[in-house]
Amino acid sequence: MSTSAFDWNYPSLIAHRGAGKHAPENTLSAVRLGHQHGFTMMEYDVKLSRDGVAILLHDDRIDRTSNGQGLASQYSLADLMQFDFGSWLHEKYSAEPILTLSTMAAYTIAHGIHSNIEIKPETGFEAETGARVARIAQQLWQKASVPPLLSSFSEVALEAAKLAAPELPRALLIEDHVPADYLARLQRLDCVALNLDTKLTTKELVAETLAAGYQLCIWTVNDPQRAKELLSWGCKGIVTDAIDTISPLTPF
Repeated sequence: MSTSAFDWNYPSLIAHRGAGKHAPENTLSAVRLGHQHGFTMMEYDVKLSRDGVAILLHDDRIDRTSNGQGLASQYSLADLMQFDFGSWLHEKYSAEPILTLSTMAAYTIAHGIHSNIEIKPETGFEAETGARVARIAQQLWQKASVPPLLSSFSEVALEAAKLAAPELPRALLIEDHVPADYLARLQRLDCVALNLDTKLTTKELVAETLAAGYQLCIWTVNDPQRAKELLSWGCKGIVTDAIDTISPLTPF
């Protein structure tokens, strides 16, 4: 295939974990701030609480981004709502609650914001998390004009998502090194895109991936010149923390 088979109906600039370096990551405050800077697509991490609720959280543990301790999977949503997920970054975000995928969907759909949902399973819960997050996303976005993009480093989670909600687009996340059989993996998982670390992204790899029929979304790109270069190569998505210097509102 000489052109990508998937029509990328997403914005090219994507805010990482919302505005995750400027407001508490994966919270509604971060999403609001990213939107204020012109972003109409957010990347964020989703895993499961003890009672199977899809929640936004990067780490397995809540220690780094809340005033609580332990694995998120040890707590029900009601338990997690008792913790402060904002003041770790700045006191002005005190009492920021954990964000559920349900609330995130309602807010983003209402404001015309698109989503890259990174399925971030706790070790040992890959298949369960992939399937459940996909089913929840399918239900929440069933009336949306553009579905969320599901991505994950876990091929087990992506396979489960494929079986649970095959119509939702998927992307394989890759870091550390690009496997020689990466195109075969994309094909097996029926992905539409490769979400790749900028450190691994070369012009030749981009050309090869595009020629095979897949789009590319590159993370985490915080240098405007690098972002411009990647877009010129044909990459469709740029995930960034630099919401001030790489923004839809700021020419770069």
